[in-house]
Amino acid sequence: MKSISPEYTIRSFEESDMPLLGDLYQAVTARDNAVFWWVGEPPNWHNVYCAFENNRMIGKGQIEVTSTIHPQQPEEYKHTIYINIKTVPEREVDTALLEALYQPLLSRAIELQKTLSTTHETMLCIGNHSSETANISFFKDKGYSYLQSLFHMERNLLQPLPGLTLPSELQFDYWKMATTAEEQQYLNIDAEIWPEAPIGSNKLAENKKQPLWTAMVVREYQTMIGGLMAWQEEDEGIIEDVWVREPWRRRGIARYLLVEGLKYLQSHSLEKASLTVLTDNHSALSLYESAGFQIMNEEVRYGIVLV
Repeated sequence: MKSISPEYTIRSFEESDMPLLGDLYQAVTARDNAVFWWVGEPPNWHNVYCAFENNRMIGKGQIEVTSTIHPQQPEEYKHTIYINIKTVPEREVDTALLEALYQPLLSRAIELQKTLSTTHETMLCIGNHSSETANISFFKDKGYSYLQSLFHMERNLLQPLPGLTLPSELQFDYWKMATTAEEQQYLNIDAEIWPEAPIGSNKLAENKKQPLWTAMVVREYQTMIGGLMAWQEEDEGIIEDVWVREPWRRRGIARYLLVEGLKYLQSHSLEKASLTVLTDNHSALSLYESAGFQIMNEEVRYGIVLV
């Protein structure tokens, strides 16, 4: 898709644009805490639209299906498609530029919606750092409503980690999810833990491509009762999807898994680890703070039903 305005051109991302993308990334992230998505691998580039002016990339929009609801889940749950639009700092309040990037993303969202089950509605969403007020205002003016807030938390891996043990009847192990059947087993558990926002096969496959990716699990005999995923992004470790099934909660399993995940990242010479957590998930916040994580910033999410 390509469109031309009197000032700039909007088109899909191409490999030759990589140096200009790097310049845009540096300009956007020069301000603290801007939420900037990287373009990913070439198969994803048809979901990325860029604005060019005088041989400079002045903005980028990107879209991704982040959650697919199973047809048997309650009707109030919704599929989610997230978009991310960023411009160079001097064009943050340029609503015409934002609109020019938004329109192809909206068209792409409608295409993606057709691939999802019609048993549930689809939410089109954004996630921004709370300080990105101009970007948030653009979407609020379009009718996007507040959904939720998340804290971004970090842990210094140069600080020592506690030594924890599991009860003798529980076993800890790494899990590579090497087969399609194992991946489906994980997806089933994920949908059980987070029925309103399951990870889905595409996102799981994307996570598994990350450097140092691994999953860790705790089992009671043959039953999988808890787990998490860890990997590297740039120069930091990522912890995601920390879960324990309901009958086994409040037994220290989540904290044990978290510490093992941090040890894994620490063993690969990473100096910090990060994760995100809903601001109203007080039990998870308490867990992460007890493991040495500190709140760094807040992300706010808004959405609108896609019709």
